[in-house]
Amino acid sequence: MTLPMPRAVDLRREPLDGVLERVERSLQVRLDRETAVRKRRTVGARTDRNTWVRIERRGFDRIGAQGWNGPESAAVLSGVVMPRWCTGLAWCEPGEPVMWRADEMELVNAAPVGQAALVIEDPRLADAWWSALNASLDALAAQSAPRVATPDTETIRQELVRATLGEVFPEVTDTTVEEWLPAHADLTWANVTGPEFCMIDWEDWGMAPRGLDAATLWGHSLAVPALAERVWSERRPDLESRSGRLMALFVCAKIAGPHAHPKDPRLEPARKEAARLLSELHGFGRRPSGSCPD
Repeated sequence: MTLPMPRAVDLRREPLDGVLERVERSLQVRLDRETAVRKRRTVGARTDRNTWVRIERRGFDRIGAQGWNGPESAAVLSGVVMPRWCTGLAWCEPGEPVMWRADEMELVNAAPVGQAALVIEDPRLADAWWSALNASLDALAAQSAPRVATPDTETIRQELVRATLGEVFPEVTDTTVEEWLPAHADLTWANVTGPEFCMIDWEDWGMAPRGLDAATLWGHSLAVPALAERVWSERRPDLESRSGRLMALFVCAKIAGPHAHPKDPRLEPARKEAARLLSELHGFGRRPSGSCPD
């Protein structure tokens, strides 16, 4: 069955008083409007009990049968530096194939490393920051996930990998992903804090191809070559696995594909890196595959 498409909405411009008041009544908090951070599909604010509430609007077509409770289900993860989840609620928007979700969580005082997903200057992160990143990603990969990741709100399955790579890099004839592990699935510079490390925004986490998180952070670093090299060096075992190389190429496809922005500072580095990855994958043997989402 084809789901109806939701009305396009930009929460930076939409009146939200009714939504905010509903969240306040349900969670029994007062939102500090002056601290509100409004994005295209999310809004967040500090509360009067020194927590943070994140609110998102998402269409049914981007939720799927597994539901949409990423922050809540991630609360059981151990060894990962992340905000403690407190409570949440969800409701349907009347007359629209849309759900709203609000999650209250521990307030993180450190700021995101990047105000946007990518960075154009080296944030000069300390070695301790990188150690914390590695420890969290390794701990995450060692656990199990009851859900499939939804990077860019799209469920990542083998077919999505094949279609994305096939559209931009048709010379890759074997796109089979061998290893699937739990991933944050939106590991951009806007979703990690510094100088004190923390991983935030867990709504899209789940099972994903090995290397997705490392490749995402690497791809959003390409405008700063030294930073991209540091990410690659720190996460080399993931990125130099066959699945990791496919994920690095997957990220390059999103940067340099048909929707590429000519002024994106990552564009030329992504094209250069894609050529390298294509050459490496050409000679990379594939082991027998394990189970993966179809």
